[in-house]
Amino acid sequence: MDIDFQKVLQKAKEYEPQISRFLRDMIAIPSESCGEEAVVRRIKQEMEAVGFDKVEIDPMGNVLGTIGKGKHLIAMDAHIDTVGVGNLDNWKFDPYKGYEDDETIGGRGASDQEGGMASMVYAGKIIKDLGLEDDYTLLITGTVQEEDCDGLCWQYIIKESGIKPEFVVSTEPTSCRIARGQRGRMEIRVDVKGISCHGSAPERGDNAIFKMAPILLELQELHKNLISDDFLGKGTLTVSEIFYSSPSRCAVADGCSISIDRRLTVGEDKDYALNQIRELPSVKSANAVVSMYDYARPSYTNLVYPTDAYFPAWVLEEDHRVTKSLVAGYKSLFKEDAVVDKWTFSTNGVSIMGLFGIPCIGFGPGHEDQAHAPNEKTWKSELVKAAALYAVIPKMYLASRN
Repeated sequence: MDIDFQKVLQKAKEYEPQISRFLRDMIAIPSESCGEEAVVRRIKQEMEAVGFDKVEIDPMGNVLGTIGKGKHLIAMDAHIDTVGVGNLDNWKFDPYKGYEDDETIGGRGASDQEGGMASMVYAGKIIKDLGLEDDYTLLITGTVQEEDCDGLCWQYIIKESGIKPEFVVSTEPTSCRIARGQRGRMEIRVDVKGISCHGSAPERGDNAIFKMAPILLELQELHKNLISDDFLGKGTLTVSEIFYSSPSRCAVADGCSISIDRRLTVGEDKDYALNQIRELPSVKSANAVVSMYDYARPSYTNLVYPTDAYFPAWVLEEDHRVTKSLVAGYKSLFKEDAVVDKWTFSTNGVSIMGLFGIPCIGFGPGHEDQAHAPNEKTWKSELVKAAALYAVIPKMYLASRN
């Protein structure tokens, strides 16, 4: 295997100023879900400037950059949409102007997760500079709408574009650890109907809010008894929203609904989770309707790609060829053992591996606790480290096949 790991590290360090500049350019462009067009075009410009063989934007609005023409298709992914900035009073600096010092870069999207995008693009340049092409095609994707609906972009890429890589590296933030799985999630709704009447004589009606009350208590108990997995941990359940309908504040409510954020561990799927709720005595007694939310918001290209709000858990085996390739590449570059762990939050892996069974693994600059937080930042040393590892992953994987 002809990789000069020291040269790869030197190149990654050499490109730190360009990586930082590119990341700051992306941060400066507001790019909330369904509003990513300008940042996608900036990424396309950078991919073309550093020498990608092909760069295109698909009908959903994802940017796809390609290096090489080998038979083994390998993909690396970053979602390039961000959440909003929330209360600006909680920020110590402008979230889009950001800041840069000797060690860190600040701004919305710095860790979650435009930093991963910046490192991937310059990994492509390192591959070109050092002649690391081989019998592989590297697909680097900047994907949209993940913050709104994780994995939707990859549902489209796989089902509509017919792209099926041998494996995918997600560059979501991992503090430069290797992540080989995550819990899944789903968005559940429970609806209860009542009959309205004047509030002065509530016995004439059927109060939907009162009917929801025992359901809430049983859901609280259900959460405590959900199953656990040794690696991913326990499934969880929380009620995140509550709604009502009523003719007035002086009337009995004729409708009450709740939203449930359900986190899924190994051994739990959508039917299992829905049926757990449907079988609760309080749900049956109230004739409540338990359903899944769906998602059908147009992308910035106005493409609508409806899906259920179901995002399965997934785990890549510790002894899988892909896991071993990243572990070996990490040790060869950095002369220390990698930490192999998992994500707490959800990623595009819910589709890549959760729905379609394509091996997925994670390695990214930035930290989970920066995601969606005010004063978000990332670390330049991690951007460099990630770029170096991304550059050697394809050849490490091919070597593992021999």
